[in-house]
Amino acid sequence: MKQQSSGKALFMGDLPSLVLLVLFLLSAGVIWYAGIRLSDTTDVLSERLHLGSALGGLILLAVATNLPEAAITVSAALSHHLDVAVGNILGGIAAQTVVLVVLDVADAGAPLTYVAASLSLVLEGALVVAVLAVVVMGTQLPGDLHFARLDPASVLIAVVWVAGLLLLRRAGRGLPWHEGGDAPDTQPERKGHSKTKKEAQATSSGIGTRHAALIFGLAAIATLVAGVVIERSGEEFFGRLGMSGVAFGATVLAAATSLPEISTGLTSVRMGDHQLAISDIFGGNAFLPVLFLVASLISGRPVLPDAHRSDIYLTALGSLLTLVYMAGLIFRPRRDRLRMGVDSRTVLALYALGVAGLLAIGG
Repeated sequence: MKQQSSGKALFMGDLPSLVLLVLFLLSAGVIWYAGIRLSDTTDVLSERLHLGSALGGLILLAVATNLPEAAITVSAALSHHLDVAVGNILGGIAAQTVVLVVLDVADAGAPLTYVAASLSLVLEGALVVAVLAVVVMGTQLPGDLHFARLDPASVLIAVVWVAGLLLLRRAGRGLPWHEGGDAPDTQPERKGHSKTKKEAQATSSGIGTRHAALIFGLAAIATLVAGVVIERSGEEFFGRLGMSGVAFGATVLAAATSLPEISTGLTSVRMGDHQLAISDIFGGNAFLPVLFLVASLISGRPVLPDAHRSDIYLTALGSLLTLVYMAGLIFRPRRDRLRMGVDSRTVLALYALGVAGLLAIGG
């Protein structure tokens, strides 16, 4: 265990700070660009292979859009820097929820939750909160409660996530409510219509299925490599500035790995697919805690029982921000200030206070 950690330190620890910063920024750029290509080709393949409504398709979409976080989790688990993995996962949920603030500002019309309101999105938010509740439960279990590298909490998180996907798949076929659970005066086209348009654009550009699959594979590899480099270079660089592993993972690293979500979300909003923009954020947030199962399998021991106070704090923050947007989807605030609905302004204020509290805890 110590040898692996020291090997990492020898590789990054001998580099000048300026080189580490350049590596971090270059990796962020790769994650941004490759993440966009990954998202676009995933939409094209999902439409052509008719995976969108299937359980396997939903899992593929969740994994593909969170490859940076998956790479960082695997890298941190292999080097036994589990505090970075935990901070990145739980901090990533809060950071990616704040992406909805950016999308709200970018939309020149009504507040995002007003035009996207539907019961299906409320259910997706509820799945995020349910998974995070299991995370909190897992932090209270004894660390020696595991078998064959599996612990009850990480397994239950995966089970809850898959069960939630099944319920959401059923909800996608229609709910026994007026207008199938969609509020009146929302987006005129169905949720996910932007994926169909992307596939049509790819077809008109002569991009075949094999070509799309090749781009998907190359983008996935680039994202995985960049995820490892950004975690290792960033941890070393910001560690030299006095930032703890959990604070780095929850703030700087989480923001960097949220860049693809910002880009793809802006594309969805620009194409009028507001529901998909929110769904992608909620869906990714519900999947992230499943990576605790991966971290436990790689490290050989449960991760959650060793969680710090700051990790539990981040879990609560992620739940709180999600609940605010769930309320927005139900109450549908019509007025906006500073191009934001009251829910986005509330989330922005809570996140700022939350980060201040995280720094006060000190990891």
